[in-house]
Amino acid sequence: MGFQPEGRFIFFATSNVNKFNEARRILAEHGIAVGMLRAKSLEIQSENLEEIACSSAEHAFNRTRLPIIVEDAGLFIDALKGFPGMYSAYVYKTIGNAGLLQIMKNVLERKAKFQSAIAYRSANLDTPICFKGEIAGEITLEEHRSKTGGGFGFDPIFKPVSSTKTFAEMSVAEKNKRSHRAMALYNFAVWYKEKA
Repeated sequence: MGFQPEGRFIFFATSNVNKFNEARRILAEHGIAVGMLRAKSLEIQSENLEEIACSSAEHAFNRTRLPIIVEDAGLFIDALKGFPGMYSAYVYKTIGNAGLLQIMKNVLERKAKFQSAIAYRSANLDTPICFKGEIAGEITLEEHRSKTGGGFGFDPIFKPVSSTKTFAEMSVAEKNKRSHRAMALYNFAVWYKEKA
């Protein structure tokens, strides 16, 4: 049997320290402590974020036997029929913001959305449970960052609806109030405090 910490303590299986720090801050507000676990999780090929997150959480749990969350997220651009979607991490790694802006160069319709799926698995569950978050917005014409260079990934080119700022121009507190990841983590935290 694996290590079972006392109290409200879980692990986040990720190699992305930015995602971890965002999750740590949000969950701390709900009295949930989280540790970063750099466990390489198996990622299936699927067109469904929840399926990918749940499969990854099951794989990570089976390897560690720890109470664990895994997140899968994607940027879905209407004019590109949902691309990059499930392939967002790969697209960012290969062509980055500059490459995506180049693809969008002559595109007038710039609506997009960020989606997040957080899957939780522990010894108390037979299968992972998933929590979703989504924020609508648009792709900007160029990168916009704060003077301190905030945000990561596609944050500098995504401006949420009813905001004058991209995610990268927002303070951590501002972003944590409205991001797709914050919504999914909030939904998880509410459930966790009641059920876990």
